[in-house]
Amino acid sequence: MKILGIGSRINHSEFGKGVVTNVSNTSYWVTFIENGLETIDLNSNFEVIEAAENEVDTISLYDVERSLREILKKWSDISEIVPIGDKWKGGKMILDPGQAGLASKEIPIDTFFHKIIMVRDRMRVMEQKINASNLEEIEKVELQQYITRIYGSLTTFNVLFKSNKDFFVGEKSK
Repeated sequence: MKILGIGSRINHSEFGKGVVTNVSNTSYWVTFIENGLETIDLNSNFEVIEAAENEVDTISLYDVERSLREILKKWSDISEIVPIGDKWKGGKMILDPGQAGLASKEIPIDTFFHKIIMVRDRMRVMEQKINASNLEEIEKVELQQYITRIYGSLTTFNVLFKSNKDFFVGEKSK
């Protein structure tokens, strides 16, 4: 069975004349003149008025989105979505100076949390770049130890995370 491409014109016994507007692994999405958009099986009974070449691989939007997410995660410093703990949503941090006469500063916790996530994600990218670099193994190990200590310093902020799978983890006690 030859798959029709987008733009193919067909005549369906139930829906009438239409144009193929999308193709999936199992069906055509056809916009019919009289009946609007309908989904029909690839092997349903219809007459081909004019076939257009199927020039695209038929993959789902879900597969495209999943692949794009993986590529962005691997090659950029774009953050994954990490949820803040429910008890902190909409909260604020108040920075109260110890010096008399200075005003306090309020910062939305969500904003602060986003900055912490950005630091974590950039640390991960730096870690990947170190591991992929041409540095000597001993230099990589030394830099990795610094990164682990930085993560350890950031464990204070773990209280903000909704899930412990997102926590900062430093060097384990011996």
